[in-house]
Amino acid sequence: MNILVTAGNTQAPIDRVRVVTNIFTGKTGANIARTAWARGHRVTILTSHPETLTDLPDPASDSDRRVTVVPYQTFDDLAGLIQKEIKTGGYDVAFHSAAVSDYLSAGVYAPEPGTFFNARTKYWERRGNAPAMAEHRGGKISSREPELWFRMVRAPKLIDRFRNPWGFQGLLVKFKLEVGLSDTELVDIAEASRTTSGADLMVANTLEGSAHSAFIGPLDGRYDRVPRRELADRLVLTVEHMHRARVQHE
Repeated sequence: MNILVTAGNTQAPIDRVRVVTNIFTGKTGANIARTAWARGHRVTILTSHPETLTDLPDPASDSDRRVTVVPYQTFDDLAGLIQKEIKTGGYDVAFHSAAVSDYLSAGVYAPEPGTFFNARTKYWERRGNAPAMAEHRGGKISSREPELWFRMVRAPKLIDRFRNPWGFQGLLVKFKLEVGLSDTELVDIAEASRTTSGADLMVANTLEGSAHSAFIGPLDGRYDRVPRRELADRLVLTVEHMHRARVQHE
């Protein structure tokens, strides 16, 4: 199979030297890429942490050229790379395990003189005038301001673009992380999310349990709990089976 994997975290730039990001390091995607390559598949991995893949062969010395590692940093970087790979790569399977930014920067603001935020009432106030904010721009926003307010707006869900408008026709594997949910709540939310994205397979876990296990589904109409150490093997074997079934029905 020809497999695309996304891995790692994305950065949402505030200015040229500051970003908002998350805590994830791309190890899950790296393990999937490593497992798929070891089983003889052709793998392209887009990752913000290429250092997690140093044990894979250098493409220049890989006689079969079955592995390609493409680094990225920002949300826009990853979105552009995925779109390009889907349009040109001819992939049978896509594992979208990257921890993509949910929100992007939409400006940095400082209160004008006399304007202040009343934490008790949750309102902006200014003595004698309407509250006002000044936008701060530039290559590096000044650190002299006593207070800055960072506006973020919801980012597009990249997983929801694989099918439409990017036209991906292969097997799509989605990943979902939640916090503080019961197993039942997690599986219910995961299955609804999988359906919304048109994904064939979902990997779901909670932050509290992510080091130990994850749920994979739907498999014969249910979600199975898989130990973390077995996750990459189980995923690759599952998509191999799904791909064979799909090819036989074509």
